[in-house]
Amino acid sequence: MLAGVNDRTELFTIGQLAQRTGLSVRTIRFWSDSGIVPPARRSASGYRLYDVAAVARLDLVRTLRDLGLDLDTVRRILARQTSLADVARAHARALDTEIRALQVRRAVLRSIAQRDSTTEELRLMHQLARLSAAERQRMIDEFVDRTFEGIDPEAPGVKIAQAMRQLPADLPAEPTPEQVDAWLELAELVGDPDFQQRVRQMALAGAEPDARPPAPSVDPALVQEHAGAAVAGGIAPDSAEGRALLDRIVDPRLSAADRARLADELATFTDRRVERYWQLLGVLNGRPPFPSNVPAFEWLIAALRAAA
Repeated sequence: MLAGVNDRTELFTIGQLAQRTGLSVRTIRFWSDSGIVPPARRSASGYRLYDVAAVARLDLVRTLRDLGLDLDTVRRILARQTSLADVARAHARALDTEIRALQVRRAVLRSIAQRDSTTEELRLMHQLARLSAAERQRMIDEFVDRTFEGIDPEAPGVKIAQAMRQLPADLPAEPTPEQVDAWLELAELVGDPDFQQRVRQMALAGAEPDARPPAPSVDPALVQEHAGAAVAGGIAPDSAEGRALLDRIVDPRLSAADRARLADELATFTDRRVERYWQLLGVLNGRPPFPSNVPAFEWLIAALRAAA
């Protein structure tokens, strides 16, 4: 060791500095060549010599590197071009994002382990796990934009467009297998051209003016009470018992033409996959599940047509 008058003037070779800090000679030389820990001076033989301040500087550099900061950022901190607090905040945010991504990937792997996934499902799940929240939202936004393109944004049928965009800002830190499966199913839905066309058909039907008188309305509560009971009881829509239940839902005096029109209108806005879209959004947003209403309306449509 090259001793000076006091500890402040004590100088170390790279080897001695490595022993004191626990860092390798190669690492110290690399950081020194990068200008991060410059030598205090050189010996008469040309060897680099470092002072005590280099020990503290190396400890700080090692800490910053262990936190994942790149050398350029470390250099700016040491040069006081940016504050350590600002860098720490930015890096903490980056780590939070990375942790969330890892948690989603872990949940996806758990879901894969629990199900007999096809090769295509595995590919899609892997792809989805790598997407950021913004990229997942963009996938949904692109689906909505394609589906509602060119339709008057003020039309009643288009107002569902904004609701269809309502993904959560991010999946929970610990997404459940149900939420992972919901995201997988949702991604498959929005990528299906037939589903896109079906949603567009609904939007267009709601946007186009109809010169005919409006079709008779039905009370959804009555549909669920009577048509729902018919579905549960296996009552055929075209049976006498089915006709009696139909008369409790709609006015028995309705003409055959009005029954047909009502059936057609209900059919336009009744679709199991569209309802499933809303159910999946509910799962992802942590909302309580709601039972399917579509089977009861499908029964009502069939009963109306049988009685038309």
